[in-house]
Amino acid sequence: MSEIQRPGALYQQVAAAIREAILKGEYEPGAPLPSEAQLMARYQVSRPTVRNAVAALRAEGLIDVRHGKGSFVRSDSGPVAGISRYVGKTPAGHFTLYGVAAWQQTEEPSTYRTHATEATAHELELKVEDALFGCDRLLVDPATGARAMHRTLIPFATAEAVPALADAPDAEPATLYEMLTKAGHKLWWSETVRARMPLPDERTALRLPDATPVLHVSRVTCGTDDPLILEELRIGADRTELTYRITADKEPARRTRA
Repeated sequence: MSEIQRPGALYQQVAAAIREAILKGEYEPGAPLPSEAQLMARYQVSRPTVRNAVAALRAEGLIDVRHGKGSFVRSDSGPVAGISRYVGKTPAGHFTLYGVAAWQQTEEPSTYRTHATEATAHELELKVEDALFGCDRLLVDPATGARAMHRTLIPFATAEAVPALADAPDAEPATLYEMLTKAGHKLWWSETVRARMPLPDERTALRLPDATPVLHVSRVTCGTDDPLILEELRIGADRTELTYRITADKEPARRTRA
């Protein structure tokens, strides 16, 4: 039996006590927490207080609630999805992509017309509301079960200069690179990665546990000077590793932001 004597709302005190027990190893990763009745007896509090404490720990990502089974200490020991972000070329000159390029598509790609937002306009050096072709893919890694959302955005201006792009906005990225190369572009890539909390549709599509951020990876394909297309990859950050190849190549032409 433990008596709660800490500042703060009662449920926060109970949450702090359970958190301390988890961090000390009293409840190991993957192990179930005591039942609501047991927690009520241990901390001498009501059922609503216990439920609020568990909800707070769930929001922190310390525990998972499995309907019909109870609450479990969250475990990070699952398989890690390693994603290589290399762009390579075969001896025949064809582009080869690694990582999610080899993952399975769970459904047919969705193509549509859209407009540049403030974020995508910044990446592509466009004006907000400039027209774009879009293509969305939902991918899954058969080895780990990890899911990823991949989006390609092609400015109308790029498609007008390379008509094959407008005819096949749903082409795989490696194929898009070949189209751009055949049109005379010497390609290079710039990529940024940031972590953020998922939007509701992302959490559902990626099947993310509570309190799990996503990695949002933006890859801009550039020609000699200008951005040509934008790819966005969104994937759960809890069990994902991105790998990059760093070389001593000459610095590419600097991009100037509008």
